[in-house]
Formats: sequence, C-alpha cells, structure tokens
Amino acid sequence: MNSPYPIAGVHEVARRAARPQRTIVTGDPLEMRSSRPADRLLARILGASLDRQLAAGRTPESSSLLAARAQHIVAIRSRQELARNWENVLRAARRGTGTYHRALPVCGDRVIAAEPAARELMRSLTAALPVTARGVAMATALLTDALSPVYNPRSRVTLAAALEAAIAQLDPALPLMNEVANEVP
Repeated sequence: MNSPYPIAGVHEVARRAARPQRTIVTGDPLEMRSSRPADRLLARILGASLDRQLAAGRTPESSSLLAARAQHIVAIRSRQELARNWENVLRAARRGTGTYHRALPVCGDRVIAAEPAARELMRSLTAALPVTARGVAMATALLTDALSPVYNPRSRVTLAAALEAAIAQLDPALPLMNEVANEVP
C-alpha cells in the first residue's frame, strides 16, 4: 500500500485481531488462557451491560466476557479516552450549554461543584499504574447512564460522592484479583 498515511491495512487489522490476548478464566483464577476474538467482539458490543456488572462488583474472573471487557477497559489507552470524555463533560458544564451529548443535557451545576473530584478521577485514570476494572467501569457508568448524577438532577447520589467511590476503586493498592482460597488438594 503506497499511502503516506499510517492506516493499517486489512492484513494488519486481521493480524492484530488474531494476536492472542491473555485473560483469566472461570474456575481456577490462576489459570490463564488466550481470549477468543469472538469474546473480545461480544465484550465490545455488550460493553454497557458488562460495565454495569463490573461497576456493581461482579468479578472479571466470573466469565470470559467480563474478563475480555475488563482487559479492554483497564488498558491505558481506554483509560486515557475515558479521562478525555470527563474533560469534555467539564468543558460543557463550564460553557453553560448544558450538553455533553445532544440528546442528554449535563447537570452543569453538579458537574462544576464536583470538578475537584472529577480532576482527581482523571489523574487516577491516566496514571501508569494498574487499576481495578470496577473503578474504571464505575467512572464509565457515570458518563453513560442517563440516571447518573451527571445527567439526572433528581439523583439521590451526589456526583462528588459517586466520583469518590470510583476513585476509591481506582486505588493502585487494591488487589486486581479476588483472593484465592488457600486450599490444599
């Protein structure tokens, strides 16, 4: 391909998709196997649903789809994109237009009041340290759920409290996997 632009060709895309990725599987949490391309594709398609499950505390080790989704959302590139989306929400709130997305107005006063927590969340997301999938999923759900305090003025949860909960789950000191029971065979 004689293009001056660094666009991946069909063969490069197929090669990247076929590259095995390692994920934790149900059963023995210490067993690793390559995730299937079909699992990765389904995890992207069902992303919002899987994010809600991860945010609610379901462990990535409990299913191959959750493991594939967790692997995707904790990648630094995905976390940086999420931090940029939070920056866009802050910018929309400061502009006073009240919209981040055309169909869903942002509660500007709530977002501006929670700006310090949102900035802390963005710092946690972009840190080059490993974080739990639950924290990333919680931060994502706040942006994608129409009933979250970002968009819903009648939400019983304050945005600052929701952000603090997500930040707490992004603590790099938290274990990335559930504790394995010390069973002797």
